[in-house]
Amino acid sequence: MKSLHTKTILRRVAHLAATASLATLAFVGTAAAQTLTIESWRNDDADVWNNKIIPAFNKKHPNIKVQFKADPPTEYNAALNARLAGGTAGDLITCRPFDASLDLFKKGQLVSVNDVKGIENFSDVAKSAWSTDDGSTTFCMPMASVIHGFIYNKEIFDELKLTPPKTMAEFHTVLDKIKADGKYTPIAMGTADQWEAATMGFQNIGVNYWKGEEGRKALIEGKQKFTDPAYVKTFAELASWAPYMGNGYQSQKYPDTQNLFTLGRAAIYPAGSWDVPIFRKDADFEFDAFAPPLPEGASKCYISDHTDIALGINAKSKNVEAAKTFLSWVASPEFAEIYANELPGFFPLSKAKVDVKDPVAAKFVGWRNDCESSIRNSYQILSRGTPNLENELWNVSAQVMNGTMKPEEAAKKVQDGLASWYEPHKK
Repeated sequence: MKSLHTKTILRRVAHLAATASLATLAFVGTAAAQTLTIESWRNDDADVWNNKIIPAFNKKHPNIKVQFKADPPTEYNAALNARLAGGTAGDLITCRPFDASLDLFKKGQLVSVNDVKGIENFSDVAKSAWSTDDGSTTFCMPMASVIHGFIYNKEIFDELKLTPPKTMAEFHTVLDKIKADGKYTPIAMGTADQWEAATMGFQNIGVNYWKGEEGRKALIEGKQKFTDPAYVKTFAELASWAPYMGNGYQSQKYPDTQNLFTLGRAAIYPAGSWDVPIFRKDADFEFDAFAPPLPEGASKCYISDHTDIALGINAKSKNVEAAKTFLSWVASPEFAEIYANELPGFFPLSKAKVDVKDPVAAKFVGWRNDCESSIRNSYQILSRGTPNLENELWNVSAQVMNGTMKPEEAAKKVQDGLASWYEPHKK
């Protein structure tokens, strides 16, 4: 009996040991197969993430599963803030540039990425949109920028024997020839939504007037004002576009403008590089791009190479180390190559050399070799008060183009608004 009892005990111990081993293996398996969720406002590129980016990452890291979730762009901020407050947000947060993401970091909802391998692949300018004001802490891994310029219908240019302009004088000569021909709208742009007037108008051409970072930083420091000649001249140039924008441009919205161009009815489209994949899909003619024309007397060129999107880590994520692994891969040349070519017009911010295969996207990014890059002058610090500078620029740029406000009036309105709350301009 004693021997049988001993055998029973031994069998039970063995069974318990086996069960414990299985439980341990199950735990290890669960720990190894972590799942990261990415929050994004880019609901138009889900296929690229699901079919290209995530599979490429999983080839290197098969035990970290990644799922991509997107909200409509206009709903993202509110939806994300609600999920962060409720503790239900994803592990990885796509970060808008400057204040929206800085606020998340200040609330303790994003963590520093200073210690994440790969952050050294980015310049201070590339990191500036996702760093504290003093530049000491970066809280999102930079992913991509967008570049401004002009896209043109190459078939119309060939038909009318036009050459892409390099100066503003040449630009107006081209516009006059297109208008005189009468078959095409010279400039595809509307003012109904307002933001295009500022983004693809004011910021696109203005960077050559205020000399890029030199002027942008001088505004922040209070050493320049919007009433200075560089800004008034930018508004004056926008005002001069009105006769070339076609009938009814005042009620024309952004999708209408895109359609006008893709249908081959307009010659020149003041652009953001994000339009390249849309036109590649919808236009049945050859198109190309030229850089913002230089104003009279300018010898050096500048481009608006605007920091657009980055990726940060939710401070409440239970998978922080896995999230850091993903961010390190996002900083790699492999990610840069995929992103640049699957989403032509969105350009990696890392120092890695990337072969951009789309010829028009390659033209945009090639301007970095000849021109100095800057970012939109309303995004860092200057839109923190009321009235909001970014929204003011939308409104006055549209009014200038509509002919309801003179360039000098627009400059004064923007300057007065900024001076009403921003200390360096209260002089």
